[in-house]
Amino acid sequence: MKYLAIPVIFFCLAACSGKETEADAQGNFEADEVIVSAQQNGQLLSFTAKEGDTLAKGAIVGQIDVNGLTLQKEQTEATISALREKTTDPQPQLALVRKQLAIQEAQLKQLLHEQKRTENLVKEDAATPKQLDDMNASIDQMQKQILATRQQLTVSETNVANQNRSVLSEKGPLQKSLARYDDEIGKGVVANPVKGTVLARYALQGEMAVIGKALYKIADTDTLLLKAYITGTQLPAIKLGQHVKVLIDAGEKEYKSYPGVISYISSKSEFTPKTIQTKEERANLVYAIKVRVPNDGYLKIGMFALTQFH
Repeated sequence: MKYLAIPVIFFCLAACSGKETEADAQGNFEADEVIVSAQQNGQLLSFTAKEGDTLAKGAIVGQIDVNGLTLQKEQTEATISALREKTTDPQPQLALVRKQLAIQEAQLKQLLHEQKRTENLVKEDAATPKQLDDMNASIDQMQKQILATRQQLTVSETNVANQNRSVLSEKGPLQKSLARYDDEIGKGVVANPVKGTVLARYALQGEMAVIGKALYKIADTDTLLLKAYITGTQLPAIKLGQHVKVLIDAGEKEYKSYPGVISYISSKSEFTPKTIQTKEERANLVYAIKVRVPNDGYLKIGMFALTQFH
């Protein structure tokens, strides 16, 4: 079928050459079509896209049921809240230890004062050396108690910090889960990806959507592409970005003209003879081109058109 289409093209080109309007190439209009698919599994709670609707980029056209994901997200949020209640506030416990330390330090200060007074009494033979030795022993004992209390304070702070750190270490993975649920819930919203006109609708409200299932097809019809074919001998006469004239039927012998710009030239021929020897045989090569044409509302996908390069 591919090879049969080539003679038909040349036949049509030859037929057109007998008319007042000669065409350098001819073809049909097409558009860059986008098939919008579901990104989540679930029932289509709403779906408003209809054939012929003109949609803006980002327009919300549907909602897939994501209630299960929403419940999982709420459960994760509740787990994160529960982690805060599992942590321990160290301040009440540490306050008791600090109070005990303050009392001991005050007692030590008093003992040091008594020690100095006893030393003076010993010098004046008003107190015995044993009393001074007992005082020194009491001071030594108090200093050991203060050192133990300070160590207890440090250990308590470290233990509580480690315990809280262990509990809060679970928060990071849970927050990642929240972000994943937010992403999946967001995919339940069917947002139109490109500005254009809905060409076909493949789903209805109430149906089940599956990831990858096509929901509708859309294309920007403000500018259409005329796909036509040229011979190898015409290639030197055209280039990308070249302005050409595009003609559509406007009556029995009338044509309506549109400006166009060549946006694509195939680098390979559509049909290649087995042996290419003569210039005439090289002319049998056919190359596809695309001409970008602004649409005033009259051009339709699939419509036949002619194009003139000069």
